[in-house]
Amino acid sequence: MPTEDPPLEPAVEVTDVRALRALAHPLRNRLLGQLRLHGPATASRLGRAIGESSGATSYHLRQLAHYGFVEEVEGRGSARERWWRARHRMTSWQAADVVAQEGGTEVQHEMTRLQIDQHARVLAAWHDQKDALDPAWTAAASVNDYALRLRPEQAQALTEELNGVITRWMEEHPGDVPAEGTELVSVLMDVVPLTEWPS
Repeated sequence: MPTEDPPLEPAVEVTDVRALRALAHPLRNRLLGQLRLHGPATASRLGRAIGESSGATSYHLRQLAHYGFVEEVEGRGSARERWWRARHRMTSWQAADVVAQEGGTEVQHEMTRLQIDQHARVLAAWHDQKDALDPAWTAAASVNDYALRLRPEQAQALTEELNGVITRWMEEHPGDVPAEGTELVSVLMDVVPLTEWPS
């Protein structure tokens, strides 16, 4: 009889550009996101959820497992139907470490593009779904942009401070652990330098 799934580890910091390149594949990125938010699943279930064949999802899950992002759930499933789970709630990396490696600049660009695309999908989904939410969410939701003039070390200090706050909240209210009366809340945080504000 399967035991309760162990909790996800808080985060993994990726230092190997090969592992980050594996994660930069859009389908793998989506699969990992599904497992983090919805818990263990089979390749077939994931395929139905994201509109891909179970053969494709199975292959990409094995690639994610090779680099330690996901793992097979022991005691669940069969030889024909394997269950997979995410290992971590979050993936992080230092851009400077990645770009210092061969091919790292390209991988960093791919990951940045994936993140920008994901932010756009999250905001579009919120806009489409907001009228179906409890009215209390109208006041609770917040979309902001701020403009500051900072030096690089100040921007880094700001990022670290904001990440600390979000990390504390994530530890107290993890997105993969449903609780009564809650909804999944996305917090998008970007600290980006601009040579010119877009018009």
